[in-house]
Amino acid sequence: MPASHTDLTADAADTADTADGLPQPRRFWALLTLEIAVVMTVLDGAIANVALPHIATVLHARPADAIWVVNAYQFCLMVLLLPAASAGEIIGYRRVSQTGMGVFTIASLACALSPSLGALVLARVVQGIGAALLLSVNSALLRHIYPRAMLGRGVGLMALTVGVSASVAPTIASAILSVAPWPFLFAINVPLGLAAFAIAGRTLPLTPRHAARFDYFSAVLSALGLGLLVVAVDAIGHAGRGWLLGGSLVVSAASLTLLVRRQRARTAPLLPVDLLRIPAFAFAIATSVSAFLAQTLAFVALPFFLQYGLGRDQVATGLLMTPWPLATGITAPVAGRLADRYSAGKLAGLGLGVLAAGLVLLARVPAHPDALALGWRMALCGFGFGLFQSPNNRAMLSAAPHARAGGASGMLGTARTLGQTLGAAVLALLFSLGGTAEVRLALGLSAGVAVAAAGVSLSRLRFLR
Repeated sequence: MPASHTDLTADAADTADTADGLPQPRRFWALLTLEIAVVMTVLDGAIANVALPHIATVLHARPADAIWVVNAYQFCLMVLLLPAASAGEIIGYRRVSQTGMGVFTIASLACALSPSLGALVLARVVQGIGAALLLSVNSALLRHIYPRAMLGRGVGLMALTVGVSASVAPTIASAILSVAPWPFLFAINVPLGLAAFAIAGRTLPLTPRHAARFDYFSAVLSALGLGLLVVAVDAIGHAGRGWLLGGSLVVSAASLTLLVRRQRARTAPLLPVDLLRIPAFAFAIATSVSAFLAQTLAFVALPFFLQYGLGRDQVATGLLMTPWPLATGITAPVAGRLADRYSAGKLAGLGLGVLAAGLVLLARVPAHPDALALGWRMALCGFGFGLFQSPNNRAMLSAAPHARAGGASGMLGTARTLGQTLGAAVLALLFSLGGTAEVRLALGLSAGVAVAAAGVSLSRLRFLR
């Protein structure tokens, strides 16, 4: 008989490691392990996007087929975050993280050795599985690495890592391609993955584990529900795919409905309906989905705006967009420290308000702006997003019970990915209706969504009194 979901098992080492954070210097090395994992996944995603036209040319692939190099990775990441987080609560976050490092590293080597587009896409599927294992438990591990009073500081440092990695990815991709063939874009992950795997075994904390069996049927329902939701959202932006949209929505809705009903009676469900009953957690999730929708809608539209609307070339576009992630990375650690002292609702609401202002200023930029006029507007958007991200993530993690850190971590990643998927779908729909001439409208719409997200964030101040 399976054990109750409320039962926890922990050996002596587990108990020692689940005190309020890790001591130094172990905390430093544990954080470094998570940061290497984040650098690998962020760089890999961004580099693949930048290098996709080059890879398609070398492998003699059509652009429509080559896009699966990106889509296969993103799809696996989306559908496996919640099951992987649930597995972390059962077998331990460290074990899931180390497995993810191993899978991601081996898959990176397979990507580098791929002789064809089909082989590369298959390797990217495996790489997406590894990324899901890594990212599903990163935040849960962070909660066990840092004392509760310093959790915002840890969240801020992770956001700094993401921001810097995203800002330097185009430069790294260009530098690699200038001296080496495209396989080295993926081979760069191999030494990083080996180093992270070696450090993880000695530094990542052991955590209490739920004495329960993994719910495979719920995992399948979750994958169907979220996966087909992504397919349906993607179909919105493509004309002539009404059958795909309708069929995907029906099966997705049926799967998610059955999943919710199945999870209600469980105290540690794979789909964290128990956490969504906590108002502070639910507000943080809603804020995150809407904020990432706004951010992605704008960030994906901006290259079209800069190149087609303002006549900048590809190199200039990359440089002009760099201030956004760089400002996010610089702001996030400061915001994380502030979140340890001040309300996440106020900080996130203020940040999203600043993001909205920056987006309005970008949408209303003159017809022939110079680099400085564009750069400070980008930086303003990044500052606002950084001020939102760390406090909101901290609120999400701290609202969940300590034993449910895995569910909170998985939901954090799922909310982010869902918002990004919705943002890309809205932009695709605008382009299908009016072409790239609708870019300024996309930026204005993004600003409106950011204002709505700020309203959601600030409303928690009233409801959580």
